[in-house]
Formats: sequence, C-alpha cells, structure tokens
Amino acid sequence: MNDIKVIVEKCVGCGLCIKACPYVAISLVDKKAVINEKCTLCGACVDACKRYQAIVITRTTFSGQKVAAYSGIAVLAEHRHDRLSSIVPEIIGAAKVLQKTLNKKLSAILVGKNVKHMAGEIISYGVDEVWMIDNPKIDDFAEDVHASLVTDILLEKKPEIFLGGGTVMGRSLLPRVAARLLTGLTADCTELEMDPEAMILKQTRPAFGGNIMATILCKNHRPQMATVRHKVMKPAKKADDGHEGKIVEMDYIDIPDSQVEVLEFVKEDTNTVNIADADFIVSGGRGLRDPKNFKLIEELAQALGGAVGASRAAVDADWIPYSHQVGQTGKTVNPKIYIACGISGAIQHLAGMKSSDIIIAINNDPNAPIFDVAHYGIVGDLFEVVPELVKQIKGK
Repeated sequence: MNDIKVIVEKCVGCGLCIKACPYVAISLVDKKAVINEKCTLCGACVDACKRYQAIVITRTTFSGQKVAAYSGIAVLAEHRHDRLSSIVPEIIGAAKVLQKTLNKKLSAILVGKNVKHMAGEIISYGVDEVWMIDNPKIDDFAEDVHASLVTDILLEKKPEIFLGGGTVMGRSLLPRVAARLLTGLTADCTELEMDPEAMILKQTRPAFGGNIMATILCKNHRPQMATVRHKVMKPAKKADDGHEGKIVEMDYIDIPDSQVEVLEFVKEDTNTVNIADADFIVSGGRGLRDPKNFKLIEELAQALGGAVGASRAAVDADWIPYSHQVGQTGKTVNPKIYIACGISGAIQHLAGMKSSDIIIAINNDPNAPIFDVAHYGIVGDLFEVVPELVKQIKGK
C-alpha cells in the first residue's frame, strides 16, 4: 500500500513543499505541513524537502518473478453466443508472428459452457494446445468467473506471453487477470514484436491521443500481457498442412460462484452493418453541418452494401451513436474501401482507418490532412458529390 507521511518533529514550516505541490494538496497548520486527500503521491514535496527530510512516501513494490519458469505464448479465445469472436484469428495471427522468433508452443485458453465444439476451430488456425474448461456453470457474461478461471490456468501453465482482444470483453477481463497475477498489461496494441536479443515482448501502442507511439516492456514479471486492437493484426489462416493440436481439459479447476447477476441481454436492434467487419465504409464528419445530413452517408453506404462510420467530432455533437465512431477512441477498421466525407483527417481519426485498402476522401478544403493518406481525393462539395456517386452506383 502506498502512503505519505509528514514527520512532525522534522518539519520547520518553511512552506517549500506547498510551493512545489502541483495539486494544492498541502497546507500549514500550526506551522506544520498537513497533506490532504488531493495528494497523488507524485513526490514533488519530497524533493522540495530534501534538506529537512520531513516528508516520506512509502511505496509497496513487488519483487520480480522467476521469468525462466515461464515459456510459450497463450491467447484468449473470446467467444459470444456459441461462436468465436472475429478478433480471435487476429490474435492468433499476431501470436504466430511472435512464435517464429520465440520458437515456443502456442496455446489458447477456452473457458465457458458448451464451448468444446470451438476447440477444433481454434486448432485449425495453427494452435498447438487448447486449455479448456467447459462447464454449464460458466455464464458468457460472468467476467468475474472468467477472470478467476483464466488466472488459475495461467498460474498452472505459466506462458511467458498472454494476448487478448481489445474488445469490450478483453478490456474488462484482462485487467482483472493482470491484477491477480501482479503483472503488467499494455492495452490496445497496434504492434507486437519480440526483441531478438533480450527475448522480451515489445508492446507498441498509441499514446497522447495518437501523437506518439509508445513501446512498453515488462521485464521482471510474467506473463507479459497485451490486448490487440481489432482490425490491426493480420488474421491467421486455417492450416491446410494437416496441423494437429491437443485439447487439454482442465475441468478439475473449481468454478467459483459469480458475484454478478445478468438479468437480461438485449441485442442491438439495427439493420446496419457492423463497421468493424464491413468491407465498405462511408464515414461522415463535421462537414455534414447537420445530423439530418447523415442520410446522404446512409444512402451511399446502402448503395455499396456497406456500413456507416463517423468521426469523433460528429459523435461528440450527438449526430450519430458512438458505435459508429472510427478512430483512436472509437473502432479500428480495415475495409476494402473507406470513403471519408467532410472529415478533415485529425491524427486520431487516421489511426483508426489508415490501414484500409483504398481510401477515398471528399472534402472542399484541398489542404485537409485527410488527403495525405487518401489514395483518391475529390475536392468539392460533398452535398453534390455524394448524391452523384449514389446515382452512378445505382446506374441511374
């Protein structure tokens, strides 16, 4: 547990700590420093009080684990409604790239009820072992139970790397597991690479709103854990070389009772295509001027058989629900064709769509940043261009 303490006998009431504190967390009472709840344990006051050493921070640290005891790569086989999540082949694909350098076994963790039929599909992607717990007591949405079971499996099998998806489930489940294992977790990675000399996983993700790329290492704790953003890694293909894997049933692990009661699952009522899986995406931004003008975007997307996307600016303005947002704080997409209408091209938006096969930008500003990544650009009024595209596509 971290704590901060003022040694009253040493405090002379000089006030240097007050000047150094960026959070206004220190005051003088009877000429002695008093620290309030605003303190973030940043340590600025300790540095300011070096002469008198009247302020002390106690930090809890954990010793490094025996990293040599860990070996191999494991992935989380996420699933919903009796089907593997579409991100699972992408995670396996990323793991197989790492496996080429690490040259260790690749395994998958499959936990749930009535999940055994998915084990063969997982193996078909080139996985060597599936560590499975199939039990009717495990509900799809009982993440506390899943976290406990995944942790127990990792403690027993000791993989040196554990990867999951940057999905709603992955972003909730893996932090629970990392906290239980006292190890690190890098969220929403866009690149994973093994350091060929140190054999440590280099986990790269955007930081500071996508303005820089941070590479994070977990040197002293295992497993090295990361979640992978959807549509960023190249998915693994099903093996056609007769690859055989092993299913390891771990039903001897006790199933804890869930502390969460799921009352009802309400499926989203929409006729639109999920942007994360769409081959064609038409996105609108603030250039549409009014939320009612998203009808233009919907007409073009419908003509293409695609999905409707949006910039953060359009979502923040409540023109369209968050589920349509593309970008750093939205969804990462990788369609065959991405059409950006009235989107300037902020770096946060580009981070979510720049890997598209073909990018078409429509904007009346010839200097808009979106044209720097677009394969084809149309400088013009989208209210004229988009209806004409719809007519051409429909053959009218």
